[in-house]
Amino acid sequence: MSFDYKRMMKFEHNVGEKEKKYRLYGGAALLVISLFTAEIILLLAGLALVATGYTGWCPAYSGLGKNTCTAADAVTAAVETPKAEAPKAETPKASKKAK
Repeated sequence: MSFDYKRMMKFEHNVGEKEKKYRLYGGAALLVISLFTAEIILLLAGLALVATGYTGWCPAYSGLGKNTCTAADAVTAAVETPKAEAPKAETPKASKKAK
């Protein structure tokens, strides 16, 4: 198995929904523990886990060609991505003249 740098630069989602949740919870736990123990390595590991869990993209997975994201997860991620919408134009209201 070789590490592919070109594949790593695509930034495609490769972390599944279940694994995202585990990474966020584990990273948050490591961040809290690092506050009490003052361990820099726990802080860095926690930040990396929270970042990969939040974005859904892991650079190590990209380089190794691993993907835990299922087809349903990919569709969900694409649907949940907010898209910029143009503001709706207001229709002018007809004024009624009293006679």
